[in-house]
Amino acid sequence: MYKKVACLALIAVGLFGQQVAAQTASDELDFEFFRTKVQPIFLAERHNHARCIGCHTVPPGGNTPALAPLAKNQLMWTEAQSRQNFAEFSKKVVPGSLKSPLLVHPLAQAAGGDMAHLGGKHFKTQDDPEWQVLKAWVFGAKVPTGPVTMKPRFLQTNFAGTSVDVIDTATNKIVGEIKGIELSHGVAAAPDGSRIYVSNESESTLDVVEAKSLLPLQRIPLSGHPNNISISKDGRRVYVSIATRTGGVDIIDTATATVAKTVPLNMSVHNTFVTPDGKYVVAGSIQGKAAAIIDTKTEEVAWPMPMDTGVRPMAFATNPDGSTKWIFMQLAAFNGFAVVDFATHKEVKRLTLPALAPGRKPYPPGSEISHGMAVTPDGKTLVVVSRINSALYSYSLPDLTVTGTAELEGKGSGWVSITPDGARAYIANTNTDDVSVVDIKTMKEIARIPVGASPKRNIVAMLP
Repeated sequence: MYKKVACLALIAVGLFGQQVAAQTASDELDFEFFRTKVQPIFLAERHNHARCIGCHTVPPGGNTPALAPLAKNQLMWTEAQSRQNFAEFSKKVVPGSLKSPLLVHPLAQAAGGDMAHLGGKHFKTQDDPEWQVLKAWVFGAKVPTGPVTMKPRFLQTNFAGTSVDVIDTATNKIVGEIKGIELSHGVAAAPDGSRIYVSNESESTLDVVEAKSLLPLQRIPLSGHPNNISISKDGRRVYVSIATRTGGVDIIDTATATVAKTVPLNMSVHNTFVTPDGKYVVAGSIQGKAAAIIDTKTEEVAWPMPMDTGVRPMAFATNPDGSTKWIFMQLAAFNGFAVVDFATHKEVKRLTLPALAPGRKPYPPGSEISHGMAVTPDGKTLVVVSRINSALYSYSLPDLTVTGTAELEGKGSGWVSITPDGARAYIANTNTDDVSVVDIKTMKEIARIPVGASPKRNIVAMLP
């Protein structure tokens, strides 16, 4: 009897010691580093190996740390779930020790691993970048805390790839990457810099990304195949172009991450743009040869805008009171743009872009002759991309006089975004997989930035 009691006492002491050790480990480890750097490793796909989450969501034994299960269309754990995961995996860490089970179990024995881990050896060497992240956490790496600084970032979707590039507009260097979005089309950012939204053509979803960590959080199923997107001024709504033949605009409630409403337009919608005052959404259709103006208050069509050809990218000029004066509208098979009076709903003029400079040859345009336009934040300059001319043109506003030409070395030019100070324009070059940077004052191409495969839609946003 005495021996039995003694054994039970020893077991209790052992369990208590394990609990104390686990608590000590979690006290010394950084939760935010775990949430943003370590957790994505558990979801990563790797050649000839199952993902960590496959085994660790339903552990085979009580000693195996269990990850919180992800719901359908959930791409990353919530903070509450992450804290649960943090507590579980802290049990497999001896802070500051290379002998931590988290490090040695999935590591090849030849590289210093042990014989354990039923899930196999994910890491062949200690130089593996993912293993290095695990080691950094074990050895006390932390995510810096303090005030968050918002900076302008250029976001470039890569339509034929699986990522969105994040570029620092001060250095023109790629400083981040949103991974795992195949056939990304449109991109928008919340005004407060908290979220990034990307239309995912592969899954017919709107993907929600945490802006600070660039972690995809969830996918919102849409009513059909999406194209470009835009966001309301208050960030409460995302407007998604639905490109099915009888498509329309899906209106996403960002608070609930659901489709609040679909505005049927009976035409394939390629682009949605929010007017500068935020009162209207303009949805353009190539197939329907029209645009539809949607009132953001009623979320109904205010009036249709039939054209004689397909409607492509758009930009806006404003009145002194901030209301919309003109819609600048690029059109299918036309190397120029139309000017539509917003008050009368009528086209007032159509301008052809300047001819090619001597010695320059036209570039095969594919389906896009003139594609991409934007107005500087001060409202004084309109810039327009010509794919066939491989050029960016600037027009003064409101007189619409050509003021400059920037010849682009990148090919397949289309889609343009402007920095908040109006100093530079960024143009996606689809056929050379890069982005041209143009100084708007001198209208000179000052840099080309290699990006992913087939870059198309882009924005500049203030992000942490």
